[in-house]
Amino acid sequence: MNARPRPRNQAGLSSALLIAGAVLLFVGTLLHPMHEDPSDALRAFGEYSADHNWLFSHMAQLAGVVAMIAGMLLIIGRLFDGPARGFALLTIVFGAASLAAAAALQAVDGIALKAMVNAWAMADDAAKASLFNAAFAVRQIEIGFAAVSAVLLGLTVLLASIALQQAKHCPVWMSLLGSAGAVGVLIGGVATAATGFSDIAMAANMAGSLVLLIWVVLLAVIDLKRRPVEA
Repeated sequence: MNARPRPRNQAGLSSALLIAGAVLLFVGTLLHPMHEDPSDALRAFGEYSADHNWLFSHMAQLAGVVAMIAGMLLIIGRLFDGPARGFALLTIVFGAASLAAAAALQAVDGIALKAMVNAWAMADDAAKASLFNAAFAVRQIEIGFAAVSAVLLGLTVLLASIALQQAKHCPVWMSLLGSAGAVGVLIGGVATAATGFSDIAMAANMAGSLVLLIWVVLLAVIDLKRRPVEA
C-alpha cells in the first residue's frame, strides 16, 4: 500500500474539516467589504470603518484556512509510509508555516487595521492626518503578511498535490487542479509583494483561491469515499 491505512474512528474527520474550512472561508470572503478599490487607501478605509461584520468575516476566514490546512495535513500524514514520504514531510513543514502566516495576517488585518481605521474615522480634523498615516502603515504590514501567506499557502498545496499523486491517493486531474490553484495563489502572492493590492494581484489571488476551494471540496469527497479499515 502507498498510504497508511485509515482507522475507522478517523473516517470523515479530514473531509469534515476540509468542507467546513471551505464554507467558512467562502462565507468570510463573501462578507468582506469589497466595493471600493483596496489600492485606494482613503476610500477603502472609509468602507472598512463602516463595516460591522469586519471581525466576524476575518475570523471566519482564519478559521476556514486553519480547518482546510488541518484537514489536508491529516490526509498527508497518512502518506508517510509510502513513496510520497519526502513531499508529505515538506507539506507538513510548509503547512505549519502557512498557518502561522495566516494567523499573523488576520491579527494585523482583522484586528489592528480595523482599530486604526475606526480611530481615524472618529477623529477630529486635527488628528485625522496622523491617524490616516498610522493606518496606512498598518496597511503596508498587512500587504507584507498577505504576500507571504499566499506564497506559503500556494507552496503547501503544490507540495500536497505532488504527494497525493505520488501516493496514488487521487486521480492525476485532481493533482493538476490543485497545482493550478496553487500556482495562481503563488502568482498572486508575488504580485502582492511587488504591487500591493493591485488589480493583477487581486485577480490572481481570487482566481487561484476559487480553484483551491473547488479542489478542497473534491479532495474531501475523494477521501471520504476511500474505504477505511478497522483500527
